[in-house]
Amino acid sequence: QRSIDEKGEKGLEEERRLAYVGVTRAKSDARISFAANRLVYGRWTSQLPSRFVDELPIDHVEAESDTGYYGVTPGMKEAKSRWDEMPTFGAGYASPGWKRAQSFTAGRSPAAKPARHALIEGDGRLVATADPKSGGDWSKGERVFHQKFGYGAVTAIEGNKLLIDFEKAGEKKVIDTFVEKA
Repeated sequence: QRSIDEKGEKGLEEERRLAYVGVTRAKSDARISFAANRLVYGRWTSQLPSRFVDELPIDHVEAESDTGYYGVTPGMKEAKSRWDEMPTFGAGYASPGWKRAQSFTAGRSPAAKPARHALIEGDGRLVATADPKSGGDWSKGERVFHQKFGYGAVTAIEGNKLLIDFEKAGEKKVIDTFVEKA
């Protein structure tokens, strides 16, 4: 996506060329995998497989899927490709990404292990509740403090959402439980 955004069609063609070079340089076989989630600039983001995977000749691809922690494969429900319509491949294939992709259309892969759910015991207590319809006891012009954005003034109120003009961060929409009166 970044190639399209930054360099347009030429960037996409360059990315396609680099993918082709990478696959064709493999001497006997190439394994293509991807991470469903990645930490990018300190934030977790969902990832999709490369758009070029769908362009690979189907007769040269062996697909395998593997489920993640607790038998869940995050991020793959939205990622559809022509491989999703194919029956599940045998257990002799080695790419975890392909296993994962196939597990959504064919149930659980034969190679996938049953999930073990951990039981975590503990006592919980209600810390706070919020009614999204109530405006709380906030008023326009009121000075507030936010841990990340600093000091600011309330400019609008929509239920439990406050529009705040922060001194250094500018205007932000924040849920009222994340700010305190200054």
